[in-house]
Amino acid sequence: CLGALAAVLKDTLKDAPGPRAGVLKKLLAPLDAVLEGFYSAILLHHFDSLHYTSPYSEATNTLISFIDLLEALLASRTELELPLRCQRILFLKVSYVLNVISSSIPYVIKKKFILLLKKCVLYKSREDAKSGSLLLQTPSLCEDMLALSSVVLQVVNLTWLNQIPLSGKSSYFGSSEAAPGHDSQGGFDQTVLRALSLVVLKALEFKIHSSATEAEIK
Repeated sequence: CLGALAAVLKDTLKDAPGPRAGVLKKLLAPLDAVLEGFYSAILLHHFDSLHYTSPYSEATNTLISFIDLLEALLASRTELELPLRCQRILFLKVSYVLNVISSSIPYVIKKKFILLLKKCVLYKSREDAKSGSLLLQTPSLCEDMLALSSVVLQVVNLTWLNQIPLSGKSSYFGSSEAAPGHDSQGGFDQTVLRALSLVVLKALEFKIHSSATEAEIK
């Protein structure tokens, strides 16, 4: 079901610009509360369980389908003047995603979530893209980006980055120490390293632009 909905969303985004906003609203509005419930239920799961030890398990495939759906919801956000809650949930409850990334879930899932976070911090509304301004103008997006940035900076200020592997085998952020049970020949995943760095930098940039006082910026 998750995969089918993601596919329908992606196909709808290929339609002519005029009618697709109406189609998306008809499709997503009745599912808004359901999708928010899915987000909480799926991402609050106990990911350290044996169901997720293999990247090929049914549970892992379900999670990958859900990530594809979240990506499609993010892409569809530009089509609606006022985004639905299900299109904003990734920003407003980003802590759920950060917790999954630092769990013992297979590396392929961590990487997909990190790349999805990168798309979030680079996201611009249609109005912001047209204006060419470096600062976001759309109120709902400003609110969402501030929520995401605040939570990202909170966890980074703790030890979250130290728990993030930079390859499927060995290297960890800020360390070349091998993870237990792995050899040390894995090397860095440059894509994940760049994406993580960009997420932190964009969160810091947005937080600074949104801060009212010099003390807050410091």
